[in-house]
Amino acid sequence: MKKVLISALAAGIAVTSLAACTNNNTNTTNEEPNTAGNPETTNNAPANESTGATTSDDNTLFFYTAQNPVYEDEANFDRLIGQYIKKKFPDLTIKHVHWNDGTRYEDLIAKGTIPDIVFEQVRRNTSRMVKKFKMEYDMSDLIKQFNFDTSKLDPASMEVVKTASDGKIYSLPFEMSDFVLAYNKDIFDKYGLDYPKDGMTYDQVYELAKKLTRQDGDITYKGYQQHPSHYMMYNQISEPSLNPNEDKGAMDSDTWLKIVNNIRRFYEIPGNQFTTTSDFPKGQMGMSVDVVENVLKWATDFPDLNFDLVSVPVFPEASGSKYQPNLNGLFITQQSKHKELAFQVIQYLLSDEVQAEREKEAIIGPLNVPAVQQAFAQNVPQMKDKHVQALFALKSAMPAPRKPGLTFINPPVAQVFQPNIFEQSKDSATALRVVNEMINKQLAETKAAIAAGGDGTAYQ
Repeated sequence: MKKVLISALAAGIAVTSLAACTNNNTNTTNEEPNTAGNPETTNNAPANESTGATTSDDNTLFFYTAQNPVYEDEANFDRLIGQYIKKKFPDLTIKHVHWNDGTRYEDLIAKGTIPDIVFEQVRRNTSRMVKKFKMEYDMSDLIKQFNFDTSKLDPASMEVVKTASDGKIYSLPFEMSDFVLAYNKDIFDKYGLDYPKDGMTYDQVYELAKKLTRQDGDITYKGYQQHPSHYMMYNQISEPSLNPNEDKGAMDSDTWLKIVNNIRRFYEIPGNQFTTTSDFPKGQMGMSVDVVENVLKWATDFPDLNFDLVSVPVFPEASGSKYQPNLNGLFITQQSKHKELAFQVIQYLLSDEVQAEREKEAIIGPLNVPAVQQAFAQNVPQMKDKHVQALFALKSAMPAPRKPGLTFINPPVAQVFQPNIFEQSKDSATALRVVNEMINKQLAETKAAIAAGGDGTAYQ
């Protein structure tokens, strides 16, 4: 039963965070809300069908999970979130609804049932969802009122929050999807190569990739796979794709050219063209950089796979930095009548006590607390002998801050490689120029849509 649950958790989180690769506009994205399933509520309270803005019962909070399909199962929600709230607030009733075909934001508004707390993707959906439906609320005063210490939270995650919140704090980080390098020990042993180590540079890993990529009889071994769109979107040297001070693209820099050429060389190794990182468990790939949720699934579904983990490769000038955070956060809506109570719930969910218990289930939280991080995956027997602390060997790269009030779009960075490089064989500078022009066009169209009275979310 434990194995089934962990597999479900791993699969669900990975799908929500990164697996979706398209949306209903021209941008390629890695973060999409789950849309599967039917409306569900907890067995604590029925869904509120009243016309009030939020539930009016002082002992009831409405918790809406718009991310992570794991929480569509009420047993999982209760196990990973609800049980902790009940423990701290025994007289509080939690009404929970998950994003699905029957319960979109529009449905909540139409019913007059606005949540008190929303669990949502931060970088993109603060604007595309929370602000679009006028639910944004700055928690800064509540943070001061309840003496919540934000310094224990990952600084890069807080920067993502503030940038998405126009300099305010519309959410607090809650769950993170992080990347790690998995390597096949059998392949390294077969060719007499030393295993990778935490903190290796891209140059060092590139040399390994060349040695591992080979034809051996009927078997073709790929040395290395790393998804270029994730690598660019959350790049480790904090290079922005949107100009920090103006409504224009910023992908025409020499630094972006360096970022692109750094990963492009791996896919120009004969036999190592990019396919997918998810082929790693088939046993013919030396190294793969992927989200830890997928790694957990590999360990569950392929118990004989002999692999281990190290931190993602680094740039020499950012030797202590992994990817920028990809995170989901907890929002309090401006319509909530229970803002203080909602904040106290969030504050407790972000306590060392709760976060350590969630880390044991292999859910990465935002606390920079070693004792909490050391608990990661303790309840996951499949990861018992794996170097899971590789996830915490580096610090999250700090996102480039952006001036409040500028226009937001989800920049189509993935299109640098697909289709411009992989399909159309453009040189890197041309591919970057094409995408930068696309960003400028999308920003202009978004500003025009907003000026005409629209919501400006077409490219978000």
